[in-house]
Amino acid sequence: MERKAIVIGAGFGGLALAIRLQSAGVATTLIEARDRPGGRAYMWEKDGFTFDAGPTVITDPACLAELWRLSGNDMAQDVSLVPVSPFYRLNWRDGTNFDYSNDEVALRAQIAKLNPEDVAGYERFLDYADGVYEEGYRKLGSVAFLDFASMVRAGPSLAKYQAWRSVYSIVSSHVKDEKLRQALSFHSLLVGGNPMTTSGIYALIHKLEKDGGVWFAKGGTNRLVQGMATHFERLGGVLRLGDAVVEIETHGDRAVAVRTASGWRGEADAIASNGDLMHSYRDLLGHHPRGQKQAEKLQHKKWSPSLFVLHFGIKGSWPGIPHHMILFGPRYEGLLTDIYSHGVLPADFSLYLHHPTVTDPSMAPEGYSTFYALAPVPHMGKLPIDWDQFAPAYADRILDEIQHRLIPDIRSRIVTQFHYAPSDFGRDLNAHLGSAFSLEPLLTQSAWFRAHNRDDVIPNLYLVGAGTHPGAGIPGVVGSAKATAALMIEDLAALG
Repeated sequence: MERKAIVIGAGFGGLALAIRLQSAGVATTLIEARDRPGGRAYMWEKDGFTFDAGPTVITDPACLAELWRLSGNDMAQDVSLVPVSPFYRLNWRDGTNFDYSNDEVALRAQIAKLNPEDVAGYERFLDYADGVYEEGYRKLGSVAFLDFASMVRAGPSLAKYQAWRSVYSIVSSHVKDEKLRQALSFHSLLVGGNPMTTSGIYALIHKLEKDGGVWFAKGGTNRLVQGMATHFERLGGVLRLGDAVVEIETHGDRAVAVRTASGWRGEADAIASNGDLMHSYRDLLGHHPRGQKQAEKLQHKKWSPSLFVLHFGIKGSWPGIPHHMILFGPRYEGLLTDIYSHGVLPADFSLYLHHPTVTDPSMAPEGYSTFYALAPVPHMGKLPIDWDQFAPAYADRILDEIQHRLIPDIRSRIVTQFHYAPSDFGRDLNAHLGSAFSLEPLLTQSAWFRAHNRDDVIPNLYLVGAGTHPGAGIPGVVGSAKATAALMIEDLAALG
């Protein structure tokens, strides 16, 4: 008998899970509230410009290619990935630039320029990153932590690499130059973690980038999403767009069906949610004691910050501005403390600048360029302001910074601009407190301490995505899908 599964939410995690289930012969329906798949990897087309909502940094392309290989297909038939070099240009207000790439000779020359002694320290840091990548990503990145015993088994390797220390602390033990410390520790911000408090395990991102490179999907990250959706439907999967799930129906302690806003009802042997954790338990399962209990627990968790993203299309092309830039502000630790702990909107900021048209000119009309500037901001639990009121002034300040540092006449060149604020994350993605990355990636909220891939009480209800192990970012949620799919396929097979 053919088994049926329903996956809620067509972000990267939901798509990857649905592809794996469908490839294994499970009849899968993927339901998405918005008009196109992608979740946080949504896109907009305005005035001839293509704007990715994010994420824009694609690492470990092998974990994506695997989704096609499961059925003997090739990712290249649906998606074209192009390498990005440098991975990032890091820029400080004193005019210092640091290009982080795979060009080891050039990289070491730049390190030596900052501090000659740090070249050897950088080598030692890479050795550390190799070790945590092996233990934390290769061995454990797509494994479900369903009981505390699994956490205990992972304990020795976590202890070996001093997982209780922060990324910044680990980096600082190897290199002395402050700019270099920032350059080697900011990566945890890409998955919602404060470098000052996030486990040193996240240094593995360096190894991911070094081994697999940094890539961009031609046409934008959403083209990768579209390619995944196309492949899922090719396999016979059903994609239902523009119809939000409003309830997971239960019978006793089993999930039996989902109901959507349109009134559609679908029954299934197994149901998985790639939606926001709080939304999944509080709203979709709020009628069941399990949903109520988990929602109460989640209230006490630490949630990652939100983001303010300014999208703009401008006249002219900018070959001197690379694809990814980090514009560091005057403060590092102080700024992070303001965002993560104090919940204030600081007067200064560090920006991540995304400039896709330098890699792919098709994302803007000829002679024009597409950009976005992203600033981490506190989530709405820490900073409950009316973003509709504050956003225009904040967007102006960001433009001032870009004008000062990169494009002196930016305002006269702007053709189109819009922003995406914490309130939008809440409204469009049901993100609890407008959080951009789900639970904050602290050691005390990692592995078994995150949401479990299979619910502890409702045995045929599963979770996937940033709130589960190993966390946010494309490789993270695609890894969580691998772990969840393995559980679901095994459990469905056991039904006979």
